[in-house]
Amino acid sequence: MIEPGCLNKGHPCRPTTLVTLPLLFFTLVFFSSFINASSSSVYPELNPIKPRHSRLLRSAVQRETPASQLSELWSPLESQGWKPYVEPNKPTALPEKSEGYIQVFLDGGLNQQRMGICDAVAVAKILNATLVIPYLELNPVWRDSSSFMDIFDVDHFIDVLKDDISIVKELPGEYSWSTREYYGLAIRETRIKAAPVHASAHWYLENVLPVLQSYGIAAISPFSHRLSFDNLPMDIQHLRCKVNFEALTFVPHIRTLGDALISRLRYPDGSAGEMGSNYLQEVTRAGASKSAGKFVVLHLRFDKDMAAHSACDFGGGKAEKLALAKYRQVIWQGRVLNSQFTDEELRSQGRCPMTPEEVGLLLAALGFDNSTRLYLASHKVYGGEARISTLRELFPLMEDKKSLASSDQRAQIKGKASLLAALDYYVGLHSDIFISASPGNMHNALVGHRTYLNLKTIRPNMALMGQLFLNKSIEWSEFEDAVVEGHQNRQGQLRLRKPKQSIYTYPAPDCMCQA
Repeated sequence: MIEPGCLNKGHPCRPTTLVTLPLLFFTLVFFSSFINASSSSVYPELNPIKPRHSRLLRSAVQRETPASQLSELWSPLESQGWKPYVEPNKPTALPEKSEGYIQVFLDGGLNQQRMGICDAVAVAKILNATLVIPYLELNPVWRDSSSFMDIFDVDHFIDVLKDDISIVKELPGEYSWSTREYYGLAIRETRIKAAPVHASAHWYLENVLPVLQSYGIAAISPFSHRLSFDNLPMDIQHLRCKVNFEALTFVPHIRTLGDALISRLRYPDGSAGEMGSNYLQEVTRAGASKSAGKFVVLHLRFDKDMAAHSACDFGGGKAEKLALAKYRQVIWQGRVLNSQFTDEELRSQGRCPMTPEEVGLLLAALGFDNSTRLYLASHKVYGGEARISTLRELFPLMEDKKSLASSDQRAQIKGKASLLAALDYYVGLHSDIFISASPGNMHNALVGHRTYLNLKTIRPNMALMGQLFLNKSIEWSEFEDAVVEGHQNRQGQLRLRKPKQSIYTYPAPDCMCQA
Protein backbone atom coordinates (compact mmCIF):
# COMPACT_ATOMS: atom_id res chain seq x y z
CA MET A 1 0.00 0.00 0.00
CA ILE A 2 1.30 3.46 -0.96
CA GLU A 3 1.26 5.95 1.93
CA PRO A 4 -0.68 9.23 1.49
CA GLY A 5 1.50 11.87 -0.10
CA CYS A 6 3.97 9.41 -1.62
CA LEU A 7 3.13 10.55 -5.13
CA ASN A 8 3.65 14.24 -4.36
CA LYS A 9 6.67 15.80 -5.96
CA GLY A 10 9.56 16.20 -3.56
CA HIS A 11 7.94 13.89 -0.98
CA PRO A 12 9.96 10.67 -1.38
CA CYS A 13 8.99 7.45 0.31
CA ARG A 14 8.37 3.82 -0.49
CA PRO A 15 6.05 1.07 0.77
CA THR A 16 7.55 -0.48 3.85
CA THR A 17 6.86 -1.90 7.25
CA LEU A 18 6.92 0.35 10.27
CA VAL A 19 10.23 0.68 12.05
CA THR A 20 10.57 0.24 15.78
CA LEU A 21 11.89 3.70 16.74
CA PRO A 22 8.61 4.98 18.27
CA LEU A 23 8.23 1.69 20.18
CA LEU A 24 11.77 2.02 21.52
CA PHE A 25 11.15 5.60 22.60
CA PHE A 26 7.92 4.82 24.44
CA THR A 27 9.56 1.78 26.04
CA LEU A 28 12.33 4.00 27.41
CA VAL A 29 9.80 6.52 28.67
CA PHE A 30 7.85 3.70 30.37
CA PHE A 31 10.97 2.38 32.09
CA SER A 32 11.95 5.93 33.09
CA SER A 33 8.53 6.42 34.62
CA PHE A 34 8.84 3.10 36.43
CA ILE A 35 12.22 4.02 37.84
CA ASN A 36 11.08 7.47 38.99
CA ALA A 37 7.84 6.21 40.47
CA SER A 38 9.56 3.51 42.49
CA SER A 39 12.59 5.49 43.61
CA SER A 40 11.45 5.69 47.21
CA SER A 41 11.51 1.92 47.55
CA VAL A 42 14.16 0.87 45.03
CA TYR A 43 16.70 3.58 45.81
CA PRO A 44 17.64 3.98 49.48
CA GLU A 45 17.95 7.76 49.26
CA LEU A 46 16.52 8.30 52.72
CA ASN A 47 18.61 5.61 54.43
CA PRO A 48 21.54 6.79 56.56
CA ILE A 49 24.80 6.72 54.60
CA LYS A 50 27.88 6.46 56.76
CA PRO A 51 31.16 8.11 55.66
CA ARG A 52 33.46 5.59 54.00
CA HIS A 53 36.67 7.41 54.92
CA SER A 54 36.06 8.53 58.51
CA ARG A 55 39.73 8.75 59.44
CA LEU A 56 40.52 11.09 56.53
CA LEU A 57 37.31 13.04 57.07
CA ARG A 58 38.15 13.82 60.71
CA SER A 59 41.56 15.18 59.71
CA ALA A 60 40.16 17.13 56.77
CA VAL A 61 37.59 18.88 58.95
CA GLN A 62 40.38 20.09 61.25
CA ARG A 63 42.71 21.18 58.42
CA GLU A 64 44.33 24.61 58.24
CA THR A 65 45.79 25.85 54.96
CA PRO A 66 48.73 28.29 55.01
CA ALA A 67 48.00 31.67 53.42
CA SER A 68 50.80 31.18 50.88
CA GLN A 69 49.26 27.91 49.68
CA LEU A 70 45.81 29.50 49.40
CA SER A 71 47.24 32.38 47.40
CA GLU A 72 48.88 30.00 44.96
CA LEU A 73 45.76 27.86 44.76
CA TRP A 74 43.53 30.79 43.77
CA SER A 75 46.01 32.50 41.46
CA PRO A 76 44.91 32.54 37.81
CA LEU A 77 46.87 30.69 35.16
CA GLU A 78 49.80 32.47 33.59
CA SER A 79 49.94 32.75 29.82
CA GLN A 80 50.84 29.41 28.24
CA GLY A 81 51.84 30.86 24.89
CA TRP A 82 48.58 30.06 23.10
CA LYS A 83 45.62 32.27 22.22
CA PRO A 84 42.27 31.75 20.46
CA TYR A 85 42.51 31.63 16.69
CA VAL A 86 41.08 34.76 15.08
CA GLU A 87 39.89 34.62 11.48
CA PRO A 88 41.59 37.00 9.04
CA ASN A 89 39.36 39.97 8.33
CA LYS A 90 38.68 39.29 4.68
CA PRO A 91 35.40 39.49 2.75
CA THR A 92 33.73 36.15 2.08
CA ALA A 93 30.67 35.29 0.04
CA LEU A 94 28.48 32.22 0.24
CA PRO A 95 27.97 30.23 -2.97
CA GLU A 96 25.03 31.56 -4.96
CA LYS A 97 23.21 28.23 -4.94
CA SER A 98 22.78 25.86 -2.00
CA GLU A 99 22.67 22.13 -2.69
CA GLY A 100 19.63 21.79 -0.43
CA TYR A 101 18.56 21.60 3.20
CA ILE A 102 20.31 19.60 5.93
CA GLN A 103 18.36 18.49 8.98
CA VAL A 104 19.96 16.79 11.98
CA PHE A 105 18.25 15.18 14.97
CA LEU A 106 20.36 15.26 18.13
CA ASP A 107 19.94 13.01 21.13
CA GLY A 108 21.74 12.95 24.48
CA GLY A 109 22.12 15.70 27.04
CA LEU A 110 22.86 19.37 26.50
CA ASN A 111 26.61 19.07 26.04
CA GLN A 112 26.42 16.11 23.65
CA GLN A 113 23.88 18.09 21.65
CA ARG A 114 26.18 21.13 21.73
CA MET A 115 28.94 19.14 20.03
CA GLY A 116 26.43 17.79 17.53
CA ILE A 117 25.39 21.33 16.60
CA CYS A 118 29.01 22.24 15.90
CA ASP A 119 29.40 19.17 13.69
CA ALA A 120 26.14 19.94 11.88
CA VAL A 121 27.45 23.37 10.85
CA ALA A 122 30.66 21.75 9.61
CA VAL A 123 28.76 19.15 7.56
CA ALA A 124 26.56 21.86 6.03
CA LYS A 125 29.74 23.70 5.01
CA ILE A 126 31.28 20.56 3.52
CA LEU A 127 28.14 19.93 1.44
CA ASN A 128 27.40 23.58 0.60
CA ALA A 129 23.97 23.02 2.14
CA THR A 130 21.55 25.18 4.08
CA LEU A 131 21.33 24.11 7.71
CA VAL A 132 17.94 23.92 9.38
CA ILE A 133 18.23 24.80 13.07
CA PRO A 134 18.95 21.38 14.66
CA TYR A 135 16.16 19.40 16.25
CA LEU A 136 16.85 18.36 19.85
CA GLU A 137 15.34 14.97 20.65
CA LEU A 138 13.17 14.53 23.73
CA ASN A 139 15.40 12.85 26.31
CA PRO A 140 13.50 9.78 27.59
CA VAL A 141 15.21 9.95 31.00
CA TRP A 142 14.98 13.69 31.77
CA ARG A 143 11.86 14.17 29.57
CA ASP A 144 12.84 17.71 28.68
CA SER A 145 11.27 19.01 25.48
CA SER A 146 13.37 22.19 25.28
CA SER A 147 14.18 23.19 21.71
CA PHE A 148 17.30 24.84 20.29
CA MET A 149 15.61 28.23 20.57
CA ASP A 150 14.67 27.60 24.20
CA ILE A 151 18.34 27.12 25.09
CA PHE A 152 20.50 29.03 22.62
CA ASP A 153 20.29 32.56 21.25
CA VAL A 154 19.25 31.61 17.71
CA ASP A 155 19.59 35.10 16.21
CA HIS A 156 23.13 35.43 17.55
CA PHE A 157 23.90 31.94 16.19
CA ILE A 158 22.72 32.83 12.69
CA ASP A 159 24.42 36.24 12.70
CA VAL A 160 27.84 34.95 13.78
CA LEU A 161 27.80 32.28 11.06
CA LYS A 162 26.17 34.33 8.28
CA ASP A 163 29.40 34.49 6.27
CA ASP A 164 30.09 30.76 6.66
CA ILE A 165 26.85 28.94 5.90
CA SER A 166 23.20 29.63 5.23
CA ILE A 167 20.91 28.83 8.19
CA VAL A 168 17.10 28.82 8.40
CA LYS A 169 14.93 28.53 11.49
CA GLU A 170 12.41 26.30 9.74
CA LEU A 171 11.89 24.63 6.39
CA PRO A 172 9.95 26.35 3.60
CA GLY A 173 6.42 25.12 2.96
CA GLU A 174 7.36 22.73 0.15
CA TYR A 175 9.42 20.68 2.61
CA SER A 176 7.14 21.01 5.63
CA TRP A 177 6.48 17.25 5.48
CA SER A 178 10.06 16.55 6.62
CA THR A 179 9.42 16.17 10.35
CA ARG A 180 10.55 13.95 13.20
CA GLU A 181 7.23 12.12 13.10
CA TYR A 182 7.55 11.53 9.35
CA TYR A 183 10.90 9.79 9.77
CA GLY A 184 9.75 7.85 12.81
CA LEU A 185 7.03 5.92 10.97
CA ALA A 186 8.74 4.42 7.93
CA ILE A 187 11.97 4.14 5.96
CA ARG A 188 12.40 7.29 3.86
CA GLU A 189 14.70 7.99 0.95
CA THR A 190 15.67 11.36 2.42
CA ARG A 191 16.75 9.98 5.79
CA ILE A 192 20.43 9.19 6.30
CA LYS A 193 20.54 6.64 9.11
CA ALA A 194 23.80 4.84 8.37
CA ALA A 195 26.29 7.64 8.98
CA PRO A 196 29.26 5.93 10.67
CA VAL A 197 30.69 7.25 13.91
CA HIS A 198 33.40 9.83 13.13
CA ALA A 199 32.66 9.77 9.39
CA SER A 200 35.02 11.55 7.02
CA ALA A 201 34.18 14.54 4.85
CA HIS A 202 34.51 12.22 1.83
CA TRP A 203 31.76 9.97 3.24
CA TYR A 204 29.33 12.88 3.37
CA LEU A 205 30.19 13.93 -0.17
CA GLU A 206 29.71 10.37 -1.43
CA ASN A 207 26.57 9.46 0.51
CA VAL A 208 24.65 12.61 1.49
CA LEU A 209 25.34 15.00 -1.38
CA PRO A 210 23.53 12.76 -3.93
CA VAL A 211 20.43 12.72 -1.70
CA LEU A 212 20.52 16.52 -1.48
CA GLN A 213 20.86 16.83 -5.24
CA SER A 214 18.00 14.39 -5.86
CA TYR A 215 15.46 15.61 -3.31
CA GLY A 216 16.67 19.01 -2.14
CA ILE A 217 16.79 17.80 1.48
CA ALA A 218 18.55 15.21 3.64
CA ALA A 219 17.78 14.38 7.27
CA ILE A 220 20.59 12.74 9.28
CA SER A 221 19.53 10.69 12.28
CA PRO A 222 21.26 9.61 14.41
CA PHE A 223 23.90 12.31 14.17
CA SER A 224 25.83 12.43 17.48
CA HIS A 225 29.58 11.86 16.98
CA ARG A 226 29.11 11.49 13.23
CA LEU A 227 32.04 13.64 12.04
CA SER A 228 35.72 12.79 12.33
CA PHE A 229 38.09 14.91 14.41
CA ASP A 230 40.97 14.16 12.03
CA ASN A 231 41.90 14.63 8.38
CA LEU A 232 39.55 17.56 7.78
CA PRO A 233 40.45 20.84 6.05
CA MET A 234 41.68 23.43 8.53
CA ASP A 235 38.91 25.85 7.59
CA ILE A 236 36.34 23.22 8.67
CA GLN A 237 38.15 22.74 11.98
CA HIS A 238 38.24 26.50 12.52
CA LEU A 239 34.51 26.66 11.76
CA ARG A 240 33.73 24.02 14.40
CA CYS A 241 35.69 26.11 16.91
CA LYS A 242 33.87 29.26 15.89
CA VAL A 243 30.50 27.60 16.44
CA ASN A 244 31.44 26.21 19.86
CA PHE A 245 33.19 29.23 21.32
CA GLU A 246 31.48 32.16 19.57
CA ALA A 247 28.16 31.25 17.94
CA LEU A 248 26.63 29.15 20.72
CA THR A 249 25.53 31.46 23.50
CA PHE A 250 22.63 30.81 25.83
CA VAL A 251 19.35 32.70 25.65
CA PRO A 252 19.39 36.07 27.46
CA HIS A 253 17.37 34.99 30.51
CA ILE A 254 19.84 32.14 31.23
CA ARG A 255 22.83 34.49 30.91
CA THR A 256 21.14 37.11 33.09
CA LEU A 257 20.19 34.59 35.78
CA GLY A 258 23.71 33.14 35.59
CA ASP A 259 25.20 36.60 36.14
CA ALA A 260 22.95 37.04 39.18
CA LEU A 261 24.11 33.73 40.70
CA ILE A 262 27.74 34.61 40.02
CA SER A 263 27.23 37.97 41.70
CA ARG A 264 25.72 36.28 44.77
CA LEU A 265 28.71 33.94 44.94
CA ARG A 266 31.22 36.78 44.67
CA TYR A 267 29.28 39.18 46.93
CA PRO A 268 27.45 36.86 49.35
CA ASP A 269 25.66 39.47 51.50
CA GLY A 270 21.90 38.85 51.54
CA SER A 271 19.89 35.76 50.71
CA ALA A 272 18.15 34.60 47.56
CA GLY A 273 14.79 35.38 49.13
CA GLU A 274 15.84 39.00 49.62
CA MET A 275 17.10 39.38 46.07
CA GLY A 276 14.85 41.09 43.59
CA SER A 277 14.18 40.20 39.95
CA ASN A 278 16.17 43.14 38.58
CA TYR A 279 19.32 41.13 37.96
CA LEU A 280 21.30 43.82 36.14
CA GLN A 281 20.73 46.40 38.85
CA GLU A 282 21.63 43.82 41.49
CA VAL A 283 24.90 42.82 39.77
CA THR A 284 25.90 46.44 39.20
CA ARG A 285 25.16 47.42 42.80
CA ALA A 286 27.11 44.42 44.17
CA GLY A 287 30.09 45.11 41.93
CA ALA A 288 30.32 48.69 43.14
CA SER A 289 30.10 47.79 46.83
CA LYS A 290 33.29 45.83 47.48
CA SER A 291 35.96 43.63 45.92
CA ALA A 292 34.85 40.35 44.41
CA GLY A 293 35.32 37.07 46.22
CA LYS A 294 36.39 33.85 44.53
CA PHE A 295 34.51 30.59 44.11
CA VAL A 296 34.88 27.03 42.85
CA VAL A 297 32.31 25.22 40.73
CA LEU A 298 32.09 21.50 41.40
CA HIS A 299 30.26 19.43 38.80
CA LEU A 300 29.13 16.52 40.94
CA ARG A 301 28.35 13.86 38.33
CA PHE A 302 26.84 11.31 40.67
CA ASP A 303 23.32 10.45 39.53
CA LYS A 304 21.58 7.08 39.41
CA ASP A 305 22.69 6.35 35.84
CA MET A 306 26.33 7.06 36.66
CA ALA A 307 26.30 5.07 39.90
CA ALA A 308 24.57 2.06 38.36
CA HIS A 309 26.53 1.97 35.11
CA SER A 310 29.87 2.13 36.94
CA ALA A 311 29.07 -1.14 38.81
CA CYS A 312 31.11 0.18 41.74
CA ASP A 313 30.36 -0.18 45.45
CA PHE A 314 29.51 3.13 47.12
CA GLY A 315 29.12 1.92 50.68
CA GLY A 316 25.32 1.79 50.83
CA GLY A 317 25.24 -1.87 51.81
CA LYS A 318 23.19 -4.73 50.35
CA ALA A 319 20.12 -2.56 49.75
CA GLU A 320 22.05 -0.14 47.56
CA LYS A 321 23.79 -2.95 45.64
CA LEU A 322 20.43 -4.57 44.96
CA ALA A 323 18.88 -1.26 43.88
CA LEU A 324 21.68 -0.52 41.43
CA ALA A 325 21.60 -4.07 40.06
CA LYS A 326 17.85 -3.71 39.42
CA TYR A 327 18.44 -0.39 37.69
CA ARG A 328 21.10 -1.95 35.43
CA GLN A 329 18.70 -4.73 34.55
CA VAL A 330 15.86 -2.37 33.64
CA ILE A 331 17.87 0.18 31.67
CA TRP A 332 20.64 -1.93 30.10
CA GLN A 333 19.27 -5.47 30.59
CA GLY A 334 22.27 -6.09 32.83
CA ARG A 335 24.74 -5.64 29.96
CA VAL A 336 27.29 -3.38 31.67
CA LEU A 337 30.97 -3.96 30.89
CA ASN A 338 32.19 -2.97 34.36
CA SER A 339 30.09 -5.69 35.97
CA GLN A 340 32.74 -8.29 35.16
CA PHE A 341 35.32 -6.55 37.38
CA THR A 342 35.59 -6.32 41.16
CA ASP A 343 35.18 -3.00 42.93
CA GLU A 344 38.89 -3.02 43.79
CA GLU A 345 39.86 -3.56 40.14
CA LEU A 346 37.56 -0.77 38.98
CA ARG A 347 38.86 1.70 41.59
CA SER A 348 42.52 0.96 40.92
CA GLN A 349 41.88 1.68 37.22
CA GLY A 350 40.09 4.95 37.97
CA ARG A 351 36.75 3.70 36.64
CA CYS A 352 34.62 4.58 39.67
CA PRO A 353 33.05 8.05 39.96
CA MET A 354 33.98 9.85 43.15
CA THR A 355 31.27 10.26 45.74
CA PRO A 356 30.56 13.70 47.25
CA GLU A 357 32.63 12.65 50.27
CA GLU A 358 35.59 11.63 48.11
CA VAL A 359 35.67 14.72 45.92
CA GLY A 360 35.41 16.81 49.10
CA LEU A 361 38.49 15.06 50.47
CA LEU A 362 40.30 15.70 47.18
CA LEU A 363 39.53 19.43 47.36
CA ALA A 364 40.54 19.57 51.03
CA ALA A 365 43.85 17.83 50.30
CA LEU A 366 44.57 20.33 47.53
CA GLY A 367 44.27 23.12 50.12
CA PHE A 368 40.72 24.45 49.85
CA ASP A 369 39.61 25.28 53.39
CA ASN A 370 36.20 25.68 55.01
CA SER A 371 35.96 29.32 53.93
CA THR A 372 35.82 28.24 50.28
CA ARG A 373 32.66 29.23 48.43
CA LEU A 374 31.64 26.15 46.48
CA TYR A 375 28.89 26.07 43.85
CA LEU A 376 27.43 22.59 43.36
CA ALA A 377 26.49 21.97 39.73
CA SER A 378 24.45 18.81 39.47
CA HIS A 379 21.02 17.64 38.39
CA LYS A 380 20.22 15.12 41.10
CA VAL A 381 22.68 13.39 43.42
CA TYR A 382 22.13 9.70 44.00
CA GLY A 383 21.56 9.28 47.72
CA GLY A 384 20.25 12.81 48.12
CA GLU A 385 21.20 15.06 51.04
CA ALA A 386 22.38 12.05 53.06
CA ARG A 387 25.20 11.57 50.59
CA ILE A 388 26.01 15.28 50.28
CA SER A 389 26.18 15.89 54.03
CA THR A 390 29.89 14.99 54.35
CA LEU A 391 30.76 17.38 51.52
CA ARG A 392 28.75 20.11 53.25
CA GLU A 393 30.62 19.38 56.50
CA LEU A 394 33.90 20.06 54.71
CA PHE A 395 32.58 23.11 52.84
CA PRO A 396 29.80 24.78 54.87
CA LEU A 397 29.59 27.69 52.40
CA MET A 398 28.43 25.35 49.62
CA GLU A 399 25.67 26.75 47.40
CA ASP A 400 23.55 25.55 44.50
CA LYS A 401 20.78 26.87 42.25
CA LYS A 402 18.16 26.36 44.93
CA SER A 403 20.03 28.28 47.63
CA LEU A 404 21.09 31.16 45.38
CA ALA A 405 18.04 31.74 43.19
CA SER A 406 14.66 32.98 44.38
CA SER A 407 11.54 30.88 43.88
CA ASP A 408 10.45 33.15 41.00
CA GLN A 409 13.81 32.69 39.28
CA ARG A 410 13.77 28.93 39.75
CA ALA A 411 10.26 28.76 38.31
CA GLN A 412 11.61 29.87 34.92
CA ILE A 413 13.72 26.73 34.59
CA LYS A 414 11.93 24.22 36.83
CA GLY A 415 11.67 20.78 35.26
CA LYS A 416 13.84 21.79 32.31
CA ALA A 417 16.98 19.67 32.58
CA SER A 418 18.63 21.34 29.58
CA LEU A 419 18.10 24.86 30.96
CA LEU A 420 19.35 23.76 34.39
CA ALA A 421 22.44 22.30 32.72
CA ALA A 422 22.89 25.49 30.67
CA LEU A 423 22.81 27.57 33.86
CA ASP A 424 25.40 25.31 35.50
CA TYR A 425 27.57 25.50 32.37
CA TYR A 426 27.41 29.30 32.37
CA VAL A 427 28.33 29.59 36.06
CA GLY A 428 31.04 26.96 35.63
CA LEU A 429 32.56 28.81 32.70
CA HIS A 430 32.80 32.04 34.71
CA SER A 431 34.13 30.51 37.94
CA ASP A 432 37.66 30.99 39.24
CA ILE A 433 38.19 27.24 39.34
CA PHE A 434 36.18 24.38 37.87
CA ILE A 435 36.39 20.70 38.83
CA SER A 436 34.30 17.71 37.85
CA ALA A 437 34.01 14.67 40.10
CA SER A 438 34.34 12.35 37.10
CA PRO A 439 34.72 12.58 33.32
CA GLY A 440 31.65 13.10 31.16
CA ASN A 441 30.20 15.37 28.48
CA MET A 442 29.92 18.45 30.71
CA HIS A 443 33.42 17.89 32.07
CA ASN A 444 34.79 17.56 28.53
CA ALA A 445 32.91 20.58 27.21
CA LEU A 446 33.97 22.89 30.05
CA VAL A 447 37.57 21.63 30.09
CA GLY A 448 37.79 22.55 26.41
CA HIS A 449 36.05 25.92 26.78
CA ARG A 450 38.14 26.93 29.79
CA THR A 451 41.33 25.77 28.04
CA TYR A 452 40.38 28.05 25.15
CA LEU A 453 40.06 30.95 27.63
CA ASN A 454 43.13 29.88 29.71
CA LEU A 455 41.15 29.39 32.93
CA LYS A 456 42.13 27.15 35.85
CA THR A 457 40.44 23.76 35.68
CA ILE A 458 41.26 20.79 37.91
CA ARG A 459 41.16 17.40 36.22
CA PRO A 460 41.05 14.70 38.91
CA ASN A 461 43.54 11.86 38.59
CA MET A 462 40.92 9.15 38.85
CA ALA A 463 43.30 6.18 39.02
CA LEU A 464 45.37 7.82 41.76
CA MET A 465 42.29 8.77 43.79
CA GLY A 466 40.85 5.27 43.45
CA GLN A 467 44.07 3.71 44.71
CA LEU A 468 44.35 6.15 47.62
CA PHE A 469 40.77 5.49 48.74
CA LEU A 470 41.42 1.73 48.67
CA ASN A 471 44.13 2.23 51.30
CA LYS A 472 42.07 2.23 54.51
CA SER A 473 45.09 2.81 56.75
CA ILE A 474 46.49 5.88 54.97
CA GLU A 475 47.17 8.91 57.18
CA TRP A 476 46.01 12.41 56.26
CA SER A 477 49.52 13.78 55.70
CA GLU A 478 50.38 10.94 53.30
CA PHE A 479 47.04 11.31 51.50
CA GLU A 480 47.48 15.09 51.23
CA ASP A 481 51.03 14.83 49.83
CA ALA A 482 49.99 12.21 47.27
CA VAL A 483 47.01 14.27 46.09
CA VAL A 484 49.03 17.48 45.73
CA GLU A 485 51.85 15.75 43.87
CA GLY A 486 49.43 13.84 41.63
CA HIS A 487 47.63 17.03 40.54
CA GLN A 488 50.53 19.43 39.99
CA ASN A 489 50.09 19.25 36.21
CA ARG A 490 46.32 18.81 36.16
CA GLN A 491 45.15 22.35 36.94
CA GLY A 492 44.60 23.87 33.54
CA GLN A 493 47.90 23.16 31.84
CA LEU A 494 47.28 23.13 28.10
CA ARG A 495 47.43 19.77 26.34
CA LEU A 496 47.68 19.48 22.57
CA ARG A 497 45.04 17.32 20.93
CA LYS A 498 46.15 13.86 19.85
CA PRO A 499 44.65 11.89 16.93
CA LYS A 500 41.05 10.77 17.55
CA GLN A 501 40.70 13.10 20.53
CA SER A 502 37.85 15.62 20.56
CA ILE A 503 38.49 19.11 19.26
CA TYR A 504 35.92 20.32 21.81
CA THR A 505 37.91 18.95 24.77
CA TYR A 506 41.38 19.71 23.40
CA PRO A 507 41.03 22.93 21.38
CA ALA A 508 44.76 23.35 20.69
CA PRO A 509 46.11 23.46 18.06
CA ASP A 510 42.94 23.45 15.87
CA CYS A 511 41.15 26.33 17.64
CA MET A 512 44.21 28.17 18.93
CA CYS A 513 47.52 29.50 17.72
CA GLN A 514 50.83 30.21 19.41
CA ALA A 515 51.03 33.77 20.67
